Amino acid sequence: MPIVSHEKYCEMLDNAKKNKFAYPAINVVSESSANAVLQALAETKSDGIIQVSTGGGEFASGQAVKDAALGAISIAQHVHLVADRYDINVALHTDHCQANKVDSFLKPLLAASKERVEKGMGPLFQSHMFDGSAIPLEENMDIAVELLKECKELGIILEVEAGVVGGEEDGVNTEDIPAEKLYTTNEDMIYVHERLSEVEGARFMFAATFGNVHGVYKPGNVKLRPTILKDGQAAVTSKHGEAASFDLVFHGGSGSTLDEIRETLEYGVIKMNVDTDTQYAFTRPIADHMLKNYDGVLKVDGEVGNKKMYDPRGYLKKGETSMKERVIVAVKDLRGEGTTLGV
Repeated sequence: MPIVSHEKYCEMLDNAKKNKFAYPAINVVSESSANAVLQALAETKSDGIIQVSTGGGEFASGQAVKDAALGAISIAQHVHLVADRYDINVALHTDHCQANKVDSFLKPLLAASKERVEKGMGPLFQSHMFDGSAIPLEENMDIAVELLKECKELGIILEVEAGVVGGEEDGVNTEDIPAEKLYTTNEDMIYVHERLSEVEGARFMFAATFGNVHGVYKPGNVKLRPTILKDGQAAVTSKHGEAASFDLVFHGGSGSTLDEIRETLEYGVIKMNVDTDTQYAFTRPIADHMLKNYDGVLKVDGEVGNKKMYDPRGYLKKGETSMKERVIVAVKDLRGEGTTLGV
């Protein structure tokens, strides 16, 4: 079915929160990886979210162009075309956009959506993330509020972050930040709610941090404290009522235990980003293919090799299938199997 409308997307998020499951939000960098996500969602009868980071968009635009917004548009257009062949609901999202990339990444994407909306179509992306976690919270929210105003007019949901996700992603390294920065406080959560609520009627998601780390966990990394989400939600709803409860997003989940993942669902997590694990899943069978078919992939000692072995379609299909299987695991971990809302 077509990419979801704003109303359907909101219905998806409400359904997840009510029934305590979350949507896997899978980062993709190509048509092949996007196809893997669509297949997995269809096979598990789960709705879901396909997302593109600035680095993913830059890669998709080609090494000679390196235009993150252009690459993101390219992937989004592909998903808009292909998703129509599947019987699940899909939303398109952009991942971490730091403050210094708003003008070069988010603004062009909002402009592309505005152009579509003015023609009577839906926006290109259904949600965007602004990551102002590296700047003071007040400045973070100042920028977020202005972006939220633009998003509301276009029927787009905005995701924000307060607190810092540790580790490294897309060249942004936060491994040396003070440990306390990895935990969003109750006061921060109240402030975020109050600032974003200035935009009446707008829908937003919040990536609060509770010790999350991008990439693969190593011994000694900060441990997750999911109860921070519970306490923060309680602080917000105590002051502003149950309707103020956040739609929370879980970043940096690679290496988390199933119990930790499931616990966050009890506290309002409705979206969990998945990237590192699916990157590995895509690459692992390709490495296996190359090692097992060395003489066929390469023209060794004057031989001609084996075209069936070095044809990229052969090994990329293996990567796509393996990534699909890992997305299926994510859907099941998040209790999303069989939860599609259908048409």
